Amino acid sequence: MSKVIINTKNTKGIINKNIYGQFAEHLGRCIYEGLYVGEDSEIPNTNGMRNDVVEALKELDIPVLRWPGGCFADDYHWRDGIGDKDKRPYMVNTNWGGVVENNHFGTHEFFDLCEQLGCEPYITGNVGSGTVKEMRDWIEYMTFDGDSPLANERRKNGREKPWKLKYFGVGNENWGCGGGMRPEYYSDLYRQFRTFIRDYGDEPIYKVGCGANANDTNWTKVVLENAGHCMDGISWHNYTYEGDWNNKGSSYDFDENGWYSVFADVERMRKRLNDHIAAMDYVDPDGKVDLLVDEWGNWYDVMPGTNPGFLLQQNTMRDAVSGMVILHMFHEANRRVKMANIAQMVNVLQAMVLTEGERIALTPTYHLFKMMKGHHDGTLVDAFYDSKCYDTDGESVPKISVSPSIKDDILTTTIANTSLDEDETLEIELDRSFTDISAQVLTADNMCDFNSFDEPDKVVPKPLAVTLDGNKVSITVPAMSIAAITLK
Repeated sequence: MSKVIINTKNTKGIINKNIYGQFAEHLGRCIYEGLYVGEDSEIPNTNGMRNDVVEALKELDIPVLRWPGGCFADDYHWRDGIGDKDKRPYMVNTNWGGVVENNHFGTHEFFDLCEQLGCEPYITGNVGSGTVKEMRDWIEYMTFDGDSPLANERRKNGREKPWKLKYFGVGNENWGCGGGMRPEYYSDLYRQFRTFIRDYGDEPIYKVGCGANANDTNWTKVVLENAGHCMDGISWHNYTYEGDWNNKGSSYDFDENGWYSVFADVERMRKRLNDHIAAMDYVDPDGKVDLLVDEWGNWYDVMPGTNPGFLLQQNTMRDAVSGMVILHMFHEANRRVKMANIAQMVNVLQAMVLTEGERIALTPTYHLFKMMKGHHDGTLVDAFYDSKCYDTDGESVPKISVSPSIKDDILTTTIANTSLDEDETLEIELDRSFTDISAQVLTADNMCDFNSFDEPDKVVPKPLAVTLDGNKVSITVPAMSIAAITLK
C-alpha cells in the first residue's frame, strides 16, 4: 500500500485549460475524411464538417485548436484557401505524402470548425516560404471590422463580421522544415514579421515565436535573447517513441520492453522540459514569455500498408497511460507551460478519433482527455507520495503518477499506474472533508489492446471501487491503467 497526502491549502498554480489543446494539420486524413468531408458528402455533416466527429470532440471541451500546421504551415498560402471552392488552386502537399491538396478547407472553414467545437483558434503563419505582406494581409482579412479591400473581400466570401483570433504563431519549426534557419536569423525574421501583425480587434493577438526541437536549449536561449521582448509565448516540440527517430516501434504490436521504453523516453522529455524552462528563466527571469508545447505525443512507425507520409498509427493503453504522465508533467510546470497541443486530433499520430468511411473509433487517448476535464483551469494542489521506481533504458521511471487539482470546490485527482503487472493500492489522506466520491478507470486485458471500428468499445472507462472514510480515501489502481477520482 502506498500513502498519498493531499494538502489543498498548499496551492501550486493554475493548470491552464489550454494545456489540453489540440492540433489539426493538413496531413494524411486529419482534415479531409477525418474532420471535413464536404457539404455534398453522404456522411452527415454541417458545412462539410462531419457531425459524428465534431460531436465526439465537443465532449472533450477542447479549449484551443492549432492549424494549418506543422510543416504544412510554412508551405501554405492563405489566399489559395478562400473564395469559391471550385476556383481554389490545387497544390501538391510535398511535406506529407505528395498528395494533391485542393484547398477546400481554408480560413473560413477553419473558423467554422472552431465555432462548432467552441474552441479558440490558433493559427500558424508562413515564414518559411511566405512574405511579410502575405502574413500582414491575412491578419487584416481575418480581424479587421472597418472598410478596407481585404475586409470587404472577406465579406464577399461570406463572413460579414471579423473573427476573433487570439493566438498567432510566427512560423513553425523554422530550424527544420520551416526553412533550415539558425536561431539568430529566425530571431530577426520574427521581429520583422511580428511588427506587421496588427491588432485590429479589442484584444491584442497573442504572438508565438517558433521555439526549439527536443533538447536544443541553445535555440530557446538565442531566440529569447534577441526577440523575447516582443513575443508572448515561445513554442517547443517534443515527441516520444519506443526506439529512436529512425525506428520508433510499432504502435500496436509491442512487447514488455516496448511498453517500458516509452516511459523511459517520457522521463527524458521531463528532463528536456526542465532544461528549456531553466534556459527561459535565465534569459527571462520575470517569466514574461510563456512556453507552449504545441506539438507533443507518441510517434511510432506508420501502420503497415499505409502511405508513410500520412503518419497513421494505432492507439493503445500505452498511449493513454504515458499521455497522463505527460499531462501531469505539464501540470507541474504550469508556471511556464500555458498551452500544449497534442499531435494530432484525427487519424494522425496520437489521435483522439480514427475514421474509416462512415465509421469512427474513439481512442484510449480520447478517453484520457475526457477523464482529465476536471483539471481545466483548476488550481494544482500539493500531493506528497513516494512512488516506487524501476530502471529501464537508463532511466528511473516512477510506477505511479498522481496529480490533484481543485476547482469550484471539487477535487479532481488523476492517477497513472505505469506497471504492467502490479496493481497499486493507495491510501489518500486529505486535509479537509468531502461528502461525495466517485472514480473511474481506463484499463485493458492486454497492453496492446485498442479500439477498432469492429470493436469500438474494447477500451473504455468504467466505474472503479473507491471508499471515503472521514478524510481518507482508499482505492486500488490496476496495472497499466489510469484513474480519475472526483470528490465533492
